[in-house]
Amino acid sequence: MKTFSRRGFLTASAAMLAASRFPTRAHAQQAPALGLSAASRTLDINGRAATVFGLAGPEGQGLILDPGQHFRVDLTNELEVPTIVHWHGQIPPNVQDGVPDMPQPLLTPGETRSFDFAPLPGTHWMHSHVPMQEMQLLAAPLIVRRPEDVAADRQEAVLFLHDFSFKAPEEVMEEILRGHGGKHGNGDADATPGVDHSGMDHGAGAMGDMSENMGSMDMSAMDLNDYDWDAYLANDRTLSDPEIVQVEKGGRVRLRIINGASATVFWIDTGAVEGRLVAVDGHEVQPVAGSRFGVAMGQRLDIEIDLPNEGGAWPVLARREGARERTGIVLATSGAAVKKISSLAETEAPAFDIDLGQEARLRAIDTLPAREADRTHMVMLGGSMQPYVWTIDGATWGRHRPIQATSGQRVELMFHNMSMMGHPMHLHGHAFQVVGINNRRFAGARRDTVYVPPMSMVTVALDAGEAANWMLHCHHMPHLESGMMTEFRVTA
Repeated sequence: MKTFSRRGFLTASAAMLAASRFPTRAHAQQAPALGLSAASRTLDINGRAATVFGLAGPEGQGLILDPGQHFRVDLTNELEVPTIVHWHGQIPPNVQDGVPDMPQPLLTPGETRSFDFAPLPGTHWMHSHVPMQEMQLLAAPLIVRRPEDVAADRQEAVLFLHDFSFKAPEEVMEEILRGHGGKHGNGDADATPGVDHSGMDHGAGAMGDMSENMGSMDMSAMDLNDYDWDAYLANDRTLSDPEIVQVEKGGRVRLRIINGASATVFWIDTGAVEGRLVAVDGHEVQPVAGSRFGVAMGQRLDIEIDLPNEGGAWPVLARREGARERTGIVLATSGAAVKKISSLAETEAPAFDIDLGQEARLRAIDTLPAREADRTHMVMLGGSMQPYVWTIDGATWGRHRPIQATSGQRVELMFHNMSMMGHPMHLHGHAFQVVGINNRRFAGARRDTVYVPPMSMVTVALDAGEAANWMLHCHHMPHLESGMMTEFRVTA
């Protein structure tokens, strides 16, 4: 993955740039459109060749834009199948949002489509909005740098996470649907066999004892990891051959971490060097110190690390929740010995943010203006492992009831999860602010993807934007593939 010198981007050595797998920044604000190709590529995964998809920019997978640079891109489909790309975290005109037939159709093989909009700065990414294709790694970083990023005396590194199977995604989904995809807990959406709770109308009063319930819940009561993937990747590599990021003694590193996985939540473990969480989903937060931070599918974390003045090697590991598997990169000074790291930890990682303790600690730097909500909507999240069906407001896509709003309205969405799996909920075309957890109100982080653990409620506020139909869905790809999506329908 490309890194940037803490002495300034333009002073990066040619050797470092040549060795990088991911792109340098795109040059010149008024330059011609950048080429981006959806294409097949081959990875070496634990000594075995794997053909996957990808998004190739001018100098590698993904794009990095300069401060103030327009997102001016010509996307070409070099695959043998139709595709489309969503610019996750960005707020383009709805016609450029990248959802099949809403309103533009898929790109046919060989077709090129142009995009041009002013991007939001921060750590974002781009991926196919065909769930099966994202499971084939049709995804890549999209970094938009701020002026302060260029001026800062620090290095940057991107850590792009994914899960991978050598099987075709159709086979993966078939195994999941049969209930043979992976290890999970004993819970499902139904406490009583044969009773479907996913469509029930649970009022806000049902939240009364939720905080207490979550405090006593353990992993055995939850459905975790509904598929055991063949490998877990950091910058397209496993820990059998991790990327070594060369760093300076006593330097500062800003890690831009993107969870592009289809169905895996990760804990980021900075090990012997403590970090500071300074941004989530591309939006700055008041710094939170620590050495372990969780990141759900679709979410991003920016973590700053101050390295010791002595030389050495410091692994940054991503641990799969509720399991022993892990992946990661290694930060190392020149000449430092890098020890072999097992892809299996000695113990299982805990489930992610069951009590929403991490989310509750986050405070946005750029908050929404104070304002009463014009419209509220309780968004019920339901479903079960058997049958494998996941719903929003009791319905799957095609039978859904759109959530209505008027452009300019302050809207609050209360995501109420009554299933036993967590759901990272992503809204297109908007950045929202977390304003409530269960019964507690507070001014939390700005986001575009919020994780809602089992038996919990998270409330977000936003100002409805362009009058259009915007997607609202779970970013767990097998859940999305099984219909966990609805529309946020904004009218003028």
